[in-house]
Amino acid sequence: MLDYQLLLAVFSGVAILLVLILRFKIQAFISLLIASVVVGVVAGMSPSNIITTMQSGMGNTLGFVALVVGLGAIFGAILEQSGGAEALATYLLSKFGDKNASWALMLTGFLVAIPVFFDVAFIILIPMVYSLQRRTQKSLLLYAIPLLAGLAITHSFIPPTPGPVAVADILKADLGWVILFGFLVGAPTAVVCGPLFAKYISQKIHVEAPKLESELDKEQEYPAIRLIITIIIIPILLIVGNTFLNSPLVGNDVISENVKEWMKMIGNPFIALIIANIIAWYLLGIKRGWSKDKLLKVATNSMGPAGLIILLTGAGGVFKQMLINTGTGEMLANYFSSIGIGMLFFGFFIAVLVRVLQGSATVAMITAAGVTAPLIANGDISQLSKALLVIAIASGASIMSHVNDSGFWLVGKYLGLNEKQTFKSWTMMTTILALTSFTIITIMSLFIS
Repeated sequence: MLDYQLLLAVFSGVAILLVLILRFKIQAFISLLIASVVVGVVAGMSPSNIITTMQSGMGNTLGFVALVVGLGAIFGAILEQSGGAEALATYLLSKFGDKNASWALMLTGFLVAIPVFFDVAFIILIPMVYSLQRRTQKSLLLYAIPLLAGLAITHSFIPPTPGPVAVADILKADLGWVILFGFLVGAPTAVVCGPLFAKYISQKIHVEAPKLESELDKEQEYPAIRLIITIIIIPILLIVGNTFLNSPLVGNDVISENVKEWMKMIGNPFIALIIANIIAWYLLGIKRGWSKDKLLKVATNSMGPAGLIILLTGAGGVFKQMLINTGTGEMLANYFSSIGIGMLFFGFFIAVLVRVLQGSATVAMITAAGVTAPLIANGDISQLSKALLVIAIASGASIMSHVNDSGFWLVGKYLGLNEKQTFKSWTMMTTILALTSFTIITIMSLFIS
């Protein structure tokens, strides 16, 4: 049974959020907090309860996200500044050859975006795409689209990138399962919207690489490729290993309880990323001649973009907590259950709605997670189902990047595309990405309870 006052509260909150961001251009962090207050007031909460709810929502969320996003940002910055991302791309291109370069670039994007932010990784790697186009004289899109597909999928689906970390925390999903499902869904999706779509669109739109001074070849001593791959994969293996060893699949007769307890510690995302950072600091920094001052500067500069994501996630936690404490989440959960709408579709749909209206994938993910979390707060839902819900929300938040998304203009600028061409290539690629991944998620949900 719907309580129309609570229904009005949630719709008012979402409407205020979108109006503040779209019409008044108010920063999403402040907009989420204002929307949370509106939900509380319209739902009839007392002023003191509204303040208490905001404090608890922010505090409960940031305890986890601030550590993971902060450590992940430092880790990615060291990999970026050391030339590790370029080393990986160069290695894969040499192994795959020009004929299969689009597959190599997809794989490069998929791996590099694990530690490095999407836009930074794209800017670092785009000169290699230019070089390939000049060598083969084929359309730039044949190489750029697979790279973008790999970057976009990992950026949205696979922790420790900030988006899935934030959603996983808000939904209280296990990061190990999120990583595993992110790979299982992301890999086939990358193939469809990467090399396969690139082959099609490159025949429709021929674009040549711009002649830029920064394109001049330069000698640079890259780190060893095995070292880069090892450093990237260490935190992922630790986190997934912890999830597997402490799951019901592995009994105490196979591995002792003491070993499992230690694995819980080193496989915790905090400790796993601390270990990865220490290894990266030494092997990519100190051992290659970096001064302590340079290491400090790289780490400090990485905190800028990380800080905004941390605050946004905290505000999303406030919004979630307001929906829980007002009883709105439970009311919506009961209603959707009664009419047969599943949580996967609901989370996907909310993320799509916010993404298309306001542009930011991160804001769409956090908003959708905030709206969806109360619906499962009191439900009997497994960690596997929660992890799949995280990927479904990430999928919806990836759809249809267009003029209100900074990524639309970034891609268009670096590839030399006009708006119409960017719509036909980049916007279409993100739409194929979302629809393909959600189809795979829906099929997987049939086998997961």
